[in-house]
Amino acid sequence: MSAQADRKTENLPQWKQEEVDELAELIESYESVGIVGIAGIPSKQLQDMRRDLHGTAELRVSRNTLQVRALESAGLGDLVDEIGGQVGLIGTNDNPFALYKELEASKTPAPINEGEVAPNDIVIPEGDTGVDPGPFVGELQSIGANARIEDGSIQVMEDSTVLSAGEEVSADLANVLNELGIEPKEVGLDLRAVVAEGVLFDPEDLDIDIEAYESDVQTAAARARNLSLNAPFPTATTAPTLIAKATGEAKSLGLQAAIEDEELMPDLVSKADAQLRALAAQIDDEEALPEELQGVEAPAAEAAADEGEDESEADQDAESDADDDTNDDDEDDGDGAEGLGAMFG
Repeated sequence: MSAQADRKTENLPQWKQEEVDELAELIESYESVGIVGIAGIPSKQLQDMRRDLHGTAELRVSRNTLQVRALESAGLGDLVDEIGGQVGLIGTNDNPFALYKELEASKTPAPINEGEVAPNDIVIPEGDTGVDPGPFVGELQSIGANARIEDGSIQVMEDSTVLSAGEEVSADLANVLNELGIEPKEVGLDLRAVVAEGVLFDPEDLDIDIEAYESDVQTAAARARNLSLNAPFPTATTAPTLIAKATGEAKSLGLQAAIEDEELMPDLVSKADAQLRALAAQIDDEEALPEELQGVEAPAAEAAADEGEDESEADQDAESDADDDTNDDDEDDGDGAEGLGAMFG
């Protein structure tokens, strides 16, 4: 700290100094430390959120000036800019992505009040409002909803956007939304920024589509494997498939060239026998054939099977693997390869 900061700290009342020390201890106790907004959260709900975080993260709310002192003393000045309004310090040993995911999942719908700014477009959905005919239909129409009386109740004829994100909620709109039970905002701990291992993360950095990210990684792995198989470039993953393919191709070549190898002899004998039977079946004069070949029919199915043996099962499996990888790539290209799960909690 600077000399001026030291003097300010020295002049703090005892209770404030103790509070700063406790905040500094929280900061030092966790691998990730962030600032969360708590505006608009009722005290009881805030206590429930703190209790739900037990074992995963610790939330501490204090005066902003004391939080600033604690952050500066811990060398986390990057977070000071996020101190403003109603905020608190949060510490966790989870990575920032897991923290952000947990905080977002804990948010709950809540009604919006007059004078608040809409966090997103507010839409009154199409359908029966369940409200009996009366002045309420006029209130709906006054805020821009396409509503009328039908079948003994007030109906909204189509989805109606009655307020755009960033605009202020009027008293009339707040009353209508309350009557319909529409809760257009979410209440929860709003992570403003977090520092982990000296790196500052903004919410935009942490808001990722995990499923799309996992899909991208799987697509990349499939393409790399396919490239290795087709290059061919042996790796620890693809070497068994490449060896199996090479073995199948060698066997196929041996059968086609009729190489008298010990391992190929059973297949060569079977192939020769099938060819002999096929030839015998083409001779019309059975008397011209040896007794054991008389009445032999052409082994169509067997011959086809023998021809199929020209490619070994291992070779077929290897080619099938490569084809599967190629098909996977084509499918991934079709959907644009959208943008690791356990890593992010």
